[in-house]
Amino acid sequence: MTPVFIQIRCKPGTTYQVAEEIALRELHSELYSTSGEYDLLLKLYIPTDEDVGKFINERLLDIPGIERSLTTLTFKAF
Repeated sequence: MTPVFIQIRCKPGTTYQVAEEIALRELHSELYSTSGEYDLLLKLYIPTDEDVGKFINERLLDIPGIERSLTTLTFKAF
């Protein structure tokens, strides 16, 4: 499994709806509301045999209200 962190910027007024939809899809390990440039931060684990970009695009970024995302791939835990 590959741990990935994704920051999500939502259209104004949609953060709670986006967060609820993410929770319903049960994709994430952790989901936080954040301050700053992005509204949500989530951690998810992508199966090793899955294409990371395709997984994120098809299972997460089709949620209405998502305006932009920033994905951080991880390599090794220390």
